[in-house]
Amino acid sequence: MGQPVREYLLTLCVTAAVTYLLTGPVRKFAIAAGAMPEIRARDVHREPTPRLGGIAMFGGLCAGLLVASHLTNLKSVFENSNEPRALLSGAALIWILGVLDDKWGVDALVKLGGQMIAAGVMVLQGLTILWIPIPGVGTVSLTPMQGTLLTVALVVITINAVNFVDGLDGLASGMVCIAAAAFFMYAYRMWFGYGIEAAAPATLFSVVLMGMCLGFLPHNMHPARIFMGDSGSMLIGLVMAAGAVSVTGQVDPDLLNLKAGGLREATHAMVPVYIPLLLPLTVIAVPVADLILAIVRRTWKGQSPFAADRGHLHHRLLEIGHSHSRAVLIMYFWSALIAFGAVAYSANNASMWIVLGIVLLSAVGLVLLLLPRFTPRAPLWAEWMVPPRYRRVAPAAVPAGTVAATEDGDAVEPEEEREPVPAGLHGATAIGDRSRFVGRRKADSHR
Repeated sequence: MGQPVREYLLTLCVTAAVTYLLTGPVRKFAIAAGAMPEIRARDVHREPTPRLGGIAMFGGLCAGLLVASHLTNLKSVFENSNEPRALLSGAALIWILGVLDDKWGVDALVKLGGQMIAAGVMVLQGLTILWIPIPGVGTVSLTPMQGTLLTVALVVITINAVNFVDGLDGLASGMVCIAAAAFFMYAYRMWFGYGIEAAAPATLFSVVLMGMCLGFLPHNMHPARIFMGDSGSMLIGLVMAAGAVSVTGQVDPDLLNLKAGGLREATHAMVPVYIPLLLPLTVIAVPVADLILAIVRRTWKGQSPFAADRGHLHHRLLEIGHSHSRAVLIMYFWSALIAFGAVAYSANNASMWIVLGIVLLSAVGLVLLLLPRFTPRAPLWAEWMVPPRYRRVAPAAVPAGTVAATEDGDAVEPEEEREPVPAGLHGATAIGDRSRFVGRRKADSHR
């Protein structure tokens, strides 16, 4: 088992290194090519930033698969399965579509059609769902038409979920990296824990996906020097979907019963059988929730579901007072909690400690999420010791007649008269002056 782990680590390092080294030249190319769109109303960055980061990520994908195909243990994945070639074909199509969109812009319906074509190309080469385990029914074999439709739907949903969440520096790449790490643990256990060779492609896809995200993250963390663009977000979404399709629809659930060896063992072994129905959703639970909420919100307002707005989850975190970096870390936390919690439960579903740990961490996450709502204000004599967002406005700066006094003698300015606090890189908000959101909340109070 040690040698496959070393080969996975080598594949991970090569993918990350190639992606990292290519991102710098790609950034210069994007600037020279004019792939720096103007700042839109829904954007949170303050100056035009080059896109096309997906070019470097696609280079890392190709390098990782090329290295893995020449390693002693991993080359069997390419010999016994056509799934890596199917992934590369679909990834090339979705990457070309993303590059065109980053440079010239592509209509939303055209992009949706391109995503379906990329998914169909993978299905034609064998990367499709063959059967699904249903609790209380057992393993259900799908017809070719059913498998094709289900596979295309899963791929398109995953691609758009990742694309929707790509709104803050380092958010999409970090969340997908966390999801890929959790998926690798699950697929690796299926392969070596239960001896199911059909889980090997999903394990390889997860490692390559982690390398792509880790190599790009140093260039994309706040303040980002380059964005992955649709060429990157749709690419990593497709790779994640390919791993989910592979481990969900290609692994025969009945093999786990053969490995269990007893009624009780078989009962516990059936939990990992049903986890593939949920794990692809748990690892992208936050992006999918954002996608569903966006569609409902836009439809409720009479807008197109594809119309861009500033109502995504990361925008909401910024509006309630989280800084850019803290909003990203909170999204990381929830993604890791859901993904690794599902993997831990699949590994030992009889332990109540896992459930209690997930509940406890969820409570911690809620406290962190609502922390800006309970931001304390320091007294005047202690303002020099705290960050600016915890300070009050000095009494001298307040017009006469607008200052009230508390019981302890501290001057307090009315909320509507408080000066807006400019936002720095690590200030109360990364979008702009706080007054920008005050006016917006008054105008959109119906939400």
